[in-house]
Amino acid sequence: MGSTTPAIRGGTERRQDTRRRGAVVAALMLAMALAALDSTVVSTAVPQIVGDLGGFSVFSWLFSGYLLAVTVTLPVYGKLSDTFGRKPVLMVGAAVFLLGSLLCAVSWNMGALIAFRIVQGLGGGALQGTVQTLAADLYPLAERPKIQSKLSTVWAVSAVAGPGLGGVLAAYADWRWIFLINLPIGAAALWLIVRHLHEPEREKAPRARVDWAGALAVFACGGVLLTALVQGGVAWPWLSAPSLALFGTGLALAAVVVWVERRASEPIIPGWVWRRRTIAAVNLALGALGLLMVAPSVFLPTYAQSVLGLGPVSAGFVLSVWTLSWPVSAAFSQHVYRRIGFRDTALLGIGLAALILCAFPFLPYPGSWWQPMLLMLLLGGVLGLFQLPLIIGVQSTVGWSERGTATASVLFCRQTGQTLGASLFGAVANGVLAARLGGAGDLDSVTRALDAGTAPEATRRAIAEAVHAVYLGAAAAAALAFVVLLLVAPRRFPVLQD
Repeated sequence: MGSTTPAIRGGTERRQDTRRRGAVVAALMLAMALAALDSTVVSTAVPQIVGDLGGFSVFSWLFSGYLLAVTVTLPVYGKLSDTFGRKPVLMVGAAVFLLGSLLCAVSWNMGALIAFRIVQGLGGGALQGTVQTLAADLYPLAERPKIQSKLSTVWAVSAVAGPGLGGVLAAYADWRWIFLINLPIGAAALWLIVRHLHEPEREKAPRARVDWAGALAVFACGGVLLTALVQGGVAWPWLSAPSLALFGTGLALAAVVVWVERRASEPIIPGWVWRRRTIAAVNLALGALGLLMVAPSVFLPTYAQSVLGLGPVSAGFVLSVWTLSWPVSAAFSQHVYRRIGFRDTALLGIGLAALILCAFPFLPYPGSWWQPMLLMLLLGGVLGLFQLPLIIGVQSTVGWSERGTATASVLFCRQTGQTLGASLFGAVANGVLAARLGGAGDLDSVTRALDAGTAPEATRRAIAEAVHAVYLGAAAAAALAFVVLLLVAPRRFPVLQD
C-alpha cells in the first residue's frame, strides 16, 4: 500500500494542476474578450451616446483615445511583467480597466467619457500583452497552438459580436450598460486569476529597479506621435501647424527615449529587442500586418454599402467572415510550421495574402456580395498561417524573464502599424476621390452623400477605385513583410528548450 501512495498522490496533483490551468485559461479568455469587445462594442452606440452627451465633433476620440492608451502602454506592461511577474501586472491592469469601465458608465459629458476611455485603455494594454505572455508560460511549445487558437477564437467572436451587442444594449437598455457589462465579466476573470494562478518562484535580483523615467518617456513619445497620425488629415491638414508641431515634438521625445533607455540599467525597451534578428524581423513583419489589416477592416464596409448596395448588417457580415477562417487556419498552422519551420510558414501565408489583396481591384463593377466575401474568407485563412507562427516563434526564442518584453514588442508594432495604416490609407483614399471627382470631397463626405441617396454613379465608381487603391497599398505592405522575413529572419528560429 505504501508503494502506491506516491503514485496516487502524483495523479491527484496532476489532476489539480490540470483543473487549475483550465481555470486560468478561462480567466485569460474572459480577459481577452474584455479587451476585444471594447475595441468594437462602442461603434454602434455612438448615435445614442452623442444624443445624450453631445460632443459630436470629438466623438472619434472614444476610439482613438482608447487605442492610443493601449498601444503606448504595451511595452511598459511587458517589461513590468518580466520584472514582477505576470499575475500582479494582470491584476492591476484588470482593476484599472474595470475602474475605467465604471467611470465611463457614469460619465456626464463627452470630455469625461473620452478621459475615462483612456483610463480603460491604460488597463487594456495590460490585458492584451499579459494574456498573450501567460499563454506561452502555461503551455510548452508543442501545445501553444491550442491556447493561441482559443484566444484567436475569442478575439474573432468578440469582433463579430461587439457591434451587434453594442447596438442591442443601446437600443433596448441604455448605452451605459456597454461599460457596466464589463464589471461582472472582469470580476470573474480577476477571481479566477487570484485563486488559481500560482507562478513558480523565479530567481530575482536583490532589488528590482523599474525604469520609470523610460516608461514616462515612452508613454509621452508614443502618445504624441500616435495622436499626430490619428488626427492628421482629419482634425487638421497634414502640413498644418498642429500637425508639424506634434510630429516635431514626437521626434524630440523619441530622441529623449533613446537617451534615457541607453542609460537605464533595466530599460523598458531594451536594445536586444532590435538587435536580435528574429525579434526585429517579426516586429517589422507584424507592423506590416497591422498596416494591411486596415484595408478590409476600415474600407470594406464602405465599399459593400456604397458600391454593392448592401445594408449595414450585410456589409458587416462580408467583413466578418475573415474572423471565422483566421482562427481555424491558426490552429492548423502547427502542422505546417512543424514541417517547414516558423519563417517559411509565415512566408507562405503572407505571400498568398499579397496575391489575394492584389485580386481585389480585379473584381467586376459593381459585382456581387459573395465575391469580396470569398476573398475575405481566403485572406483570413492565409493570415492565420502568418501571424500565429511568428508570435509563437518569438515567444519560443526567449526565456521567462524576457518573454513579456518580447511579446509586448510584437503587439506594439502591430498596433502601431494599424494606427499608421489608418492615416496612410485614409490619405490614399481621399487622394483618389479628389482626383476622380475633380478635387471635391473626401471619403467621409462622399459616404454621407451616398447614405442620403444623393450621390451619382460617378461617385460610386470613385469610391470603388479608392478602395481598390487601398487594397493595392495593403498588398504592398504584405510584400514588404515577405521581403523582411526573407532577408532578415533566420530560416530556423533559435528555439529554446522548454
